[in-house]
Amino acid sequence: MNSEPTPAQDSPFRPETGARDAAPQFVLPLVVRVERAAPPVRTDALETAARAVLVMLADERSLGDGPWAQAVRDWQDARIRKVVRRARGAEWRRAEALPGITVTGKSAQVRVFPPVPLDGWPKDLARLQVSGTDLDDPQPPAEPDGAAPVLWLSPEVEMSAGKAMAQAGHGAQLAWWELGEEERAAWRDSGFALAVRTAGVERWRRLTGSGLPVVQDAGFTEIAPGSCTVVADHPALPRT
Repeated sequence: MNSEPTPAQDSPFRPETGARDAAPQFVLPLVVRVERAAPPVRTDALETAARAVLVMLADERSLGDGPWAQAVRDWQDARIRKVVRRARGAEWRRAEALPGITVTGKSAQVRVFPPVPLDGWPKDLARLQVSGTDLDDPQPPAEPDGAAPVLWLSPEVEMSAGKAMAQAGHGAQLAWWELGEEERAAWRDSGFALAVRTAGVERWRRLTGSGLPVVQDAGFTEIAPGSCTVVADHPALPRT
């Protein structure tokens, strides 16, 4: 797919079985650092994970003839799976030694790795746990400033922090696919500024009917197939 926009009928997030399911399946691993003494704030972890996905997509190693490019293309030609695992201490140091990119937020560190086969995780990542990423916000996050893109989470679907991190990454990826090169460059130059917030019920209804990209989860984990989880509200994207 070469990172081009995906037709709605061929969305990698549709719950229905399609041609993408017949392709070899890959997963994008993300590892969040969760130290016992200083776990990250939930919203910052979500935002950092979303930026990590964008950093991977925009990295020169993921493009053209780069060393990660074929894995990224294979991953995008199948279902778009992302799995978030947690690490601390020596686990985190081993994860940092593997090829990937660490993205740092205000309190969170997330390392993103090139896509791997669904059943071919590197040993040091496969042993990490998925559970244990139930993070909290000590204070309600501030209203977004209106200038940066916002990834709006559904108020109707409950998700663990790890699941929400993956869903925020999906939303960021859908927005990236639909942007032109100029808009992508501007977003990249901003350091992929974005916010992740949970929409109120009325806002959510407006957003899901706005024509903006919507993540419709395939239902592999935690939530029902077809659940709408995220709307990607980027200022450069058209609305209906």
